[in-house]
Amino acid sequence: MPIKSPVGTQKNQQGQFAFNVWAPFQKKLSVKIVADNKKQIPLKRDDWGYWNGVGEGLTSGTKYLCQLDDGRTFPDPASFYQPQGVHGPSEIIDHDYYIWDDATWRNIPLSEQILYEMHIGTFTAEGSFAAAAARIDDLIDLGINAVEIMPVAQFPGERNWGYDGVYPFAVQNSYGGPRGLKDFINRCHQKGLAVILDVVYNHLGPEGNYLGQYGPYFTEKYKTPWGQAVNFDDAYCYGVRNYFIQNALYWFKEYHLDALRLDAIHGIYDSGARHILQEMAEEVAELAKAAGRSYYLIAESDLNDVRVIKPETQGGYGIDAQWCDDFHHVIHTLLTGEDKGYYADFGQVNQLVKTLNEHFIYSWDYSAFRKCQHGSEANEMSADKFVTFIQNHDQIGNRMKGERLSVLVDFEKLKCAAGLLFLSPGIPMLFMGEEYAEKAPFLYFTHHSDENLIKSVQHGRRNEFKAFGWQEDPSDPQSEFTFDKSKLNGNLKDNDRHQCIYKLYQILIALRKNCPPLQVFERSNIKAVMIGREKAVILRRWKGNHHFFIIFNLGETEITMALPDDLAQANKILDSSEEMWSGEGSSSPLSVSSGQEITVQKRSFLIYEQKDES
Repeated sequence: MPIKSPVGTQKNQQGQFAFNVWAPFQKKLSVKIVADNKKQIPLKRDDWGYWNGVGEGLTSGTKYLCQLDDGRTFPDPASFYQPQGVHGPSEIIDHDYYIWDDATWRNIPLSEQILYEMHIGTFTAEGSFAAAAARIDDLIDLGINAVEIMPVAQFPGERNWGYDGVYPFAVQNSYGGPRGLKDFINRCHQKGLAVILDVVYNHLGPEGNYLGQYGPYFTEKYKTPWGQAVNFDDAYCYGVRNYFIQNALYWFKEYHLDALRLDAIHGIYDSGARHILQEMAEEVAELAKAAGRSYYLIAESDLNDVRVIKPETQGGYGIDAQWCDDFHHVIHTLLTGEDKGYYADFGQVNQLVKTLNEHFIYSWDYSAFRKCQHGSEANEMSADKFVTFIQNHDQIGNRMKGERLSVLVDFEKLKCAAGLLFLSPGIPMLFMGEEYAEKAPFLYFTHHSDENLIKSVQHGRRNEFKAFGWQEDPSDPQSEFTFDKSKLNGNLKDNDRHQCIYKLYQILIALRKNCPPLQVFERSNIKAVMIGREKAVILRRWKGNHHFFIIFNLGETEITMALPDDLAQANKILDSSEEMWSGEGSSSPLSVSSGQEITVQKRSFLIYEQKDES
């Protein structure tokens, strides 16, 4: 069975472009060349519903449409480029034309990555790959070594979060298209940065979504909050599974990406004996072995299910890492006091201890928000299987006003959040602008052309927030003003406390990269405990005789505590309450030893390091 059948336009050994379209129910299928209305290329169907044919004399840049047996024409479901948007013709792209300069690049181990989530449209004023590439040196100066790009698959209009994409193989035209993305990745690799792409395999957007015209890409067996569920386990699912697996391989092979972030896999439904994610992970591993380099898959999941990251030999899917929402939620609630929606399940200091020790707070515990038991045990999983964050596009953008943490909490708490992110185990991820306490919101924005769809989105957003008690209307997603408000104000980085936060991030990232105890992810080398009944936690991390002793006081009063008896002489590395970090002043000593009493200022964190130099 041709599970690995190629899709899209592929160049054959003779240098001709061959079309490959899966449309199992069509009785006739042809390719119509836009520049020559008389030129039709008939395609031939194989036994599995794949239509194939070679176009004579076609070149890269040729625009075309697929014509169904009823005469209707649509873009190629595996189009590599949509230069005129989601409703326009597809364009042939010859990927061999691009000259890469990253032959020696071999990726960065996932455990060493410092991730930076970026939305191309709002990261710069220009909103393009080229403009983002010009800012790479700024990220290197900060200490970033991996960029995670929000989805760039072709979506309607010129502005969108990217999760309404409808051409999974095509790169957004308003960002710079295929050439722009390749230039960006090439530049990152030259500078030593890995690049991760966010991909959406749980649904497609509503506008310009023509896949259903070609075949059973979707199923009615399941429902998602965002649109029709993708058919991964219903009749004819073999063609759909191949389509998305080929998409994952395509990004690695043709765009030299280092990892894919798989959006909301809890919306990927597959009750078959071999889950689509498991099959995808196997195919990616096979490609990596053949290429002699590493490729990673990172899942977003709200299931707290370790099967996602367990190897296939242990009954898992074999995904390399997954986002950890629990880490974000407990820190957010402890710092802000918010308790609405899913935040009702969080806000306890003992939960912070649990996420530091094993990441999942809910490990088959009762969730008041979900009204059921939730999650699985993760305490045997290495900490580098989890991506941790204190902000991301969802947690900011799905708020009615799109407020960042820098708007929701005071300066001292903001520093504590940074300390928790970089000193905790896990793979840390920043959301763009976080490093200098960006104040601009990140709002939900769209650029649809369908008036009914525009009204539906506006109405849906209003109702969503009214359910949370908001009486005012959210920003209009369709308005260009909403989009413009969400762009970064990078000039803030050099001003007052923004500069202080930036320098703190630099120091914490450098500690993360250079201190062995912070590079160990085995659970046996990580221990967090509460300090009595205080809103405070001690985190200890070590490698051999090299120890880091970290105290987080998230409370509103200073605390005095005796150091553990097994702590030999240790030297202070950082105290966030010191005046150099715009704090109120610290009384913590430069060096401490076993049993000594120290005072930790309110809303601050403190790092001591113990080394055995012998």
